[in-house]
Amino acid sequence: MAEASFPGWDWEDPEGLSATMDAFTASLAHCTTLELVANTLPVTRQDFVALGLTGVEFAAFRTRHPSGLGTDLVGVRTDSAVTEPGRLYRADGASYFTELDIAKPLPFAAGCVDWVYAEHLIEHVQPPVAIGWLSEVRRILAPGGLLRLTTPDLAKYAQSYVHDDGFLAKHRRRLRSMRVGPPMPARPAFMFNQIFYLYGHRWLYDLDELRYVLARAGFEPGAVRSYPFRSGARPDVAALDSVLRNDETIYVEVTA
Repeated sequence: MAEASFPGWDWEDPEGLSATMDAFTASLAHCTTLELVANTLPVTRQDFVALGLTGVEFAAFRTRHPSGLGTDLVGVRTDSAVTEPGRLYRADGASYFTELDIAKPLPFAAGCVDWVYAEHLIEHVQPPVAIGWLSEVRRILAPGGLLRLTTPDLAKYAQSYVHDDGFLAKHRRRLRSMRVGPPMPARPAFMFNQIFYLYGHRWLYDLDELRYVLARAGFEPGAVRSYPFRSGARPDVAALDSVLRNDETIYVEVTA
């Protein structure tokens, strides 16, 4: 996300930055080739098995899991084609993809997958939408199936703002080293506010808040476990964690 690519980038203009981020997201959704695999989606467990799929990764244009179905609200496109909802595609000859809106019921049968992964998605919707989506996730997971959920950790931000433990400064420097826009303002209040008001965020979570929405969705709150980066009950699913976000992220898992 180099500064030169987005000359209008302004960290302190939430509405303007939102439009810039939308443009950047659209660029991420571009691929070289797009193959229409089917005009319908896999529904049953048998459908998923026939395609060699075992789970679903949400908010992913191209999942890195070899047996995963990637999904996003934004469609994937090439220079001459774009995905349509309700159809199954393969992007760049590698990963399966379909457009899905998590505010709507998932078009899959109960117990059809063994795992679900979502990185930095839940904070982009209001709690009622999050709870509805998590309820659907629980429904499509097979008994014992795993959900791994990651999101910015509000506790890390709040503790650093109050105690000045260095996290906010380190996170700012890290984003700059990765050239995520121009330098972020160094003021602690800005660093605290940006996690609430930029990037399209709608609700922030700590471990207790995640347990609450998962319980509302029917998961057992006492079964929710927090894990380190790329560590968890299923190494293949935990491996989907991205390095870019690991310093600010809380990672939780729960089984259906």
